[in-house]
This record gives sequence, structure tokens and C-alpha cells, in this order.
Amino acid sequence: MVSDVHGNARDLARAGEGADALICLGDLVLFLDYADHSRGIFPDLFGEENADRLVELRTARRFEEARELGARLWGGVGGDRATLIEQAVRKQYAEMFAAFPTPTYATYGNVDLPQLWREYAGEGTTVLDGERVEIGGRVFGFVGGGLKTPMRTPFEISDEEYAAKIEAVGEVDVLCTHIPPEVPELVYDTVARRFERGSRALLDAIRRTKPRYSLFGHVHQPLAPRMRIGATECVNVGHFAGSGRPWALEW
Repeated sequence: MVSDVHGNARDLARAGEGADALICLGDLVLFLDYADHSRGIFPDLFGEENADRLVELRTARRFEEARELGARLWGGVGGDRATLIEQAVRKQYAEMFAAFPTPTYATYGNVDLPQLWREYAGEGTTVLDGERVEIGGRVFGFVGGGLKTPMRTPFEISDEEYAAKIEAVGEVDVLCTHIPPEVPELVYDTVARRFERGSRALLDAIRRTKPRYSLFGHVHQPLAPRMRIGATECVNVGHFAGSGRPWALEW
């Protein structure tokens, strides 16, 4: 089980060793590495100094200034912004999807471009969103994407649309999402020093349907990496880009 891969194809290629299946909870794209500002689409286009400044502004929650910086930089680039980003994402996706073992079950993160996934997913990779699948005799539900934030990442959807996907999954043994349920200890990032967005609909579904596990990522350095909500074990499966270590689910 991995999440928040953010360009770590080297470790991703080994993540499924010894497992019956690999599950990926999204964020394959690396737009900007907050630990190493020289890595990602943004510094490739605009340089490390501008990446330093963008991280500084976002960390200080000065999102309007961060958007103004981005607008100035994009204004000086020849070519269409969307086209340039898609070209860079395609290059990363080609590498990421080639590293997936067979079988892999995956859903989208908030920085992913869902419209490209099925083009790159091979026969051994099953892409699911608002859907269920049986793996090893247990029912897994998958819900991808994130909720709307000032960051305006590519795959943010409304609370209503997200709740509808949670409802479509229904009762499962293992509920797999990119973002966590809306619990302060699970959504607070201790390094970024901010609360990320979690889902109230997901929290309500956990309390109502009582899956054995709720598994997610999104928050890279959570205050609490795991906790119980009633009968459900809630686990942040980790920032794979930084650790390179998958989380194992055994039964």
C-alpha cells in the first residue's frame, strides 16, 4: 500500500515485492518537492530560487501572493500553460505507471490528472474511483481526489461530489481514499504547520458502515499516523516519496 508517490519511481518499482497486490492511493505527480526544491515540474520550468519563494509563501499561507508569483512566472514562458504542464505530467506518468507491478489497484490524488490515467494504465493496473473491488476475499472501496482548497490543485472537487462517491462505495471491509477523514489529529501536518482538508462525509461513513480499515494518505507528516474510530482502524499509509517504504496490510 502506497500513497503520495510524487515521482519516486525507483522505490515504486519494488513496492509490491512479496505482496499479492499493490494498492496506490494517488498523487503520482511531483509538481514541487517541499523537501528538495530542485525537484519537480515547477523548478524545472522556473528554477530553484523561484521554487524556494513559492514554498515560503505557501507555508506562510500567503496563497494570494503565491498565485501572483505563479502568474508572473507563467506570463514569461512561451507556450500554453496547460500544454506545458500536461507534457511534464505525461513524462512522469509514463515512468510511474511502468513501475506498477501486476496487479495494482489505484485511485487518484488531488494533484493527479485523472483524464490521463487510463491512457497509461496497463492491463495489470485497475483504476477505481467511487467503486468497489474484491481483493483476497475482502471488499475494498476506492474514492480518489481531494476537496477544494486555496491551493487549487488539479483534482479538487466539491464536498457534494466527494460525498456522492463515498455513498456509491457503500459498505466495504477496507475503505481506501486519498484524503483522510476530518479528524484534527489526522489532517494536521506537523512540518507544513497547517490543517489539510479531510472529509466529513468519509468520517460519517466510517462511523455508519464500520469498515475494518480506513486507509489514506495526503497528509505527509501527520500529527497522528493512525487511530481508531469505533471499530475502524484508520491509517495514514505514509508519504511514499519521502520514505520509499510501502505499508503492508495482512490478514
